[in-house]
Amino acid sequence: MRSLRTVTAAALAAAVTGSVASPGAAVAAPPPGACDNPSPASPVVRELPWAQRTLGAQAVRRQATGSGVVVAVVDSGVDSDHPQLREPGKVLRGQDFFLVGDLPGSFDCVSHGTAVASIIAARPAEGIGFAGLAPDATILPVRVSERDATGEGTAQAIDPEVLARGIWYAADHGADVINLSVAGSLDNRFVRDAVRHAQSEDVVVVAAVGNAQEGTAPGPATYPAGYDGVLGVGAVDPTGTRLPSSQIGPQVDIVAPGGGVLAAARAGGHRYHEGTSFAAPFVAATAALVRSARPELSAEQVVQRILATATPAPGGLDSQAYGAGLVDPYRAVTDGLVGAPPSPPPPVERPATDPAQARASAWWDGSTSASRVAAVVTLAAAVLGAAVAFVLLRGRRSRWQPRRAVLPARGPVRDELPDELFVVPPPPADRL
Repeated sequence: MRSLRTVTAAALAAAVTGSVASPGAAVAAPPPGACDNPSPASPVVRELPWAQRTLGAQAVRRQATGSGVVVAVVDSGVDSDHPQLREPGKVLRGQDFFLVGDLPGSFDCVSHGTAVASIIAARPAEGIGFAGLAPDATILPVRVSERDATGEGTAQAIDPEVLARGIWYAADHGADVINLSVAGSLDNRFVRDAVRHAQSEDVVVVAAVGNAQEGTAPGPATYPAGYDGVLGVGAVDPTGTRLPSSQIGPQVDIVAPGGGVLAAARAGGHRYHEGTSFAAPFVAATAALVRSARPELSAEQVVQRILATATPAPGGLDSQAYGAGLVDPYRAVTDGLVGAPPSPPPPVERPATDPAQARASAWWDGSTSASRVAAVVTLAAAVLGAAVAFVLLRGRRSRWQPRRAVLPARGPVRDELPDELFVVPPPPADRL
């Protein structure tokens, strides 16, 4: 069943007319009737988020900013009117594949796609700690859904054909990186073909692994994260521990912050989010940074570089819970890596022995051994001689008579202890 909806021509005309008539006004407001219940604006949060601190966002900006790289956000759309996304050229027009009609992807009924785009490329703002990891990257919004979850919190089904069309569009319209914050258990041939097409166009494809984990046993692969060559991203909390909901399985290639993640909200302000949907854009932004700093690298080489520079996680290397570890944008951009395997160490070369030196060394070794033996014999003879001389001298003085010790005279034996040894006076009977 196609998840497409229609917008009346009158509503679309009104939306377009309003945008043209007021160029300085908001142009990303959803067309009338496009959203059932659009999310309201949120308060502005000024603190520096933990994810940006952990990943060294400010340090990596001195090395790369994502300039010249286009990141496609295939999601619920992007609110291009958000103050940190409003810069001209920051968010392209994009395309809406969820609604029937030639609508842009640069509006959002919820905050899911806007949050993802802001984690990637939101511009720094005065007095606000939050900013995107690749603030100079360009966002191509591709709208394939209206919201990411129902009221009960379960993932809303996205028509695979609509998702596939969105991926094809992104690959054919200049995307260098595609972020897919969607996950499901179905291996759909349309989505699989679309991902392969993107990879054939040298696009780095990043996808969330999903939020349906129960327990700690690995489960089956999820898609599109489970497709070959796609960077599957799990989520960790501020302690670096996997979120309980972050799925475990062969699709997990790497992890990124996904618990209590701050991001921009549609219509203004910021919100906190949970899940792998918001971990994936940190990896997509890292791919944008690498492609900006090292444009000569292919998409496959960018993926290999991101995995090779990840920080080891609690699960160990290549675990099905943490993959290669926590993404490290700074190392991914700056580390000097080589593609060749390590060279074997050279064989040990023993220097040729000088015959004359060997003879001299042998002579000294022999001389030293002989000297030691002679010294020991001489010392033993001296000790023995001294002992014999002492015995002879004593014998002559005593005329070789045996010498006996004189015992002291035997004193009188007392039958009683002296009185002074009593601590207290003896009883009267004892004084007689």
